[in-house]
Amino acid sequence: MPSTVLVVTALEDVTADWVVSALNERGVPVVRADPADIGSGLTIDAQISTDAHAWSGRLRTTSREVELAEISAVYYRRPSPWRFDHLPQQACDFASAEARHGLGGILANLGNAAYVNHPSATTRADFKPAQLHVAAKLGLNIPPTLVTNDVDAARRFAAEHEPIIYKTFRGLPFSEDGHAGAIWTQRVNPDTFDDTLSVTAHLFQAEIPKVADARVTVVGSRLFASRIETPDGVLDWRRGDWEKLTHTSIEVPDSIAVALSSYLASFDLVFGCFDFALTGNGDVPEHWTWIECNPNGQWGWLPDAPEITEAFADILQKGSAL
Repeated sequence: MPSTVLVVTALEDVTADWVVSALNERGVPVVRADPADIGSGLTIDAQISTDAHAWSGRLRTTSREVELAEISAVYYRRPSPWRFDHLPQQACDFASAEARHGLGGILANLGNAAYVNHPSATTRADFKPAQLHVAAKLGLNIPPTLVTNDVDAARRFAAEHEPIIYKTFRGLPFSEDGHAGAIWTQRVNPDTFDDTLSVTAHLFQAEIPKVADARVTVVGSRLFASRIETPDGVLDWRRGDWEKLTHTSIEVPDSIAVALSSYLASFDLVFGCFDFALTGNGDVPEHWTWIECNPNGQWGWLPDAPEITEAFADILQKGSAL
């Protein structure tokens, strides 16, 4: 039976480090590979035929090699962007596309392996409009939302729902020096809207008067939930000092837990990090408003990271999300 777990990610990935360590402690064979190392750092030979309808061959890194048929599970984390900077631009684009469709196509079609998560499922679930559509269909409460590049539509939405916030769909790309930036969720003043808004799509939402946030990490059938509070009550807790965040374990209402399971199933996901805004006070039960789901989110900073790690190791060791 296949027994090796393939971890597809960049060299520096603390979240993956947790899972790899747990699998090592269990004696589970692990091969870690970054597809961007293709070349001297990574080679692949894969064959398929009518008689042998699954891919066979070997994947080799500088320190490991594995038979493709021996891979029982794939933890598809965050591989690096393709790197062919030594080539002219046209050749770079060609090599990147060939590597993505060739090597990437093999890694996404290992017939004997269970994926956490499959890259195509992650891609499909990464679109915020799709997330909001599915969440609303499942009965989860979502903020009134507008996607637009029409300044008049944005002004009308603000007049109906003010105060409103703006958030990005994907965030900033890497800069030329390789550094990543961020545009945090922020309140916006509709008086500043002008025709430059027409350049691209924007996501506006009614601001939820929250008292705290909730992060629910779902791994298979297991839920791990934390109530998150900031000392200064910032709109987006990610922009503050993470050392000063207050985490409290919180129970997830049954109706929401069922909806989250259905949400993952609708996208063929095994794992997801869900964010909610909590409203209410001590005399009123907390009300949960859906914010988003990151289908490949970080969780190593949470207090229950050790338990989440073991949940990942359980699924990958079994080679199944069941």
